[in-house]
Amino acid sequence: VLPGEELGVGRAGRGTYVDEGKVIAKVLGLHEKRGDLHFVIPLNGVYNPRKGDNVIGIIKEIAFSRWIVDINSPYIAILSLSEAVNEFVDLTRTDLTRYYDFGDVIFARVLSVTKSKLVQLTMKAPRCRKLRGGRIIKITPTKVPRVIGKNGSMVELIKRKTGCSIVVGQNGLIWIRGANSDLAAEAIFKVEQYAHTVGLTDKIGEFLDLRLKERGG
Repeated sequence: VLPGEELGVGRAGRGTYVDEGKVIAKVLGLHEKRGDLHFVIPLNGVYNPRKGDNVIGIIKEIAFSRWIVDINSPYIAILSLSEAVNEFVDLTRTDLTRYYDFGDVIFARVLSVTKSKLVQLTMKAPRCRKLRGGRIIKITPTKVPRVIGKNGSMVELIKRKTGCSIVVGQNGLIWIRGANSDLAAEAIFKVEQYAHTVGLTDKIGEFLDLRLKERGG
């Protein structure tokens, strides 16, 4: 939908407003409706961290009792020792690189975001872990829901057809590991490019079938 486009009657959610009883789109994006709530997922924009988000981060610095993590955002993310490990750590004797070193890739959850946009991460939520090997690609964060698909349909399709392990961060970073990682990445970039189109899951399935056939797979 385009900015200013009427979306119908109901309540205005994120990316919308009400004018003369009609819900109107504020931004260029994908219109979604849940009950009577309308909202628009913008097609462009930087990642704005929110509590509860699952993100992929890269360890950039190691400070006293914490790690500084790049989460593809304008804001700094901190992983404290207490949110990184369960055991007691004697900081006078322990090198923190034993747990996470420079350049390590992690799948973490946003624990909190302060008013000044200091982001606290945790590794103690389900599925949080260090991601070993593989490769990282970057897409527009606002298009992550399209890559995941309804009930995970899109990412599961790409996993199944390519045989790759794929972890999607809500911050626009995606980790891929497998022999067909280049093909999985190509499919994800196509989803990003054509996020605004309908019937995209079927089109991506056909694209992957064609590519795999060309490879003799």
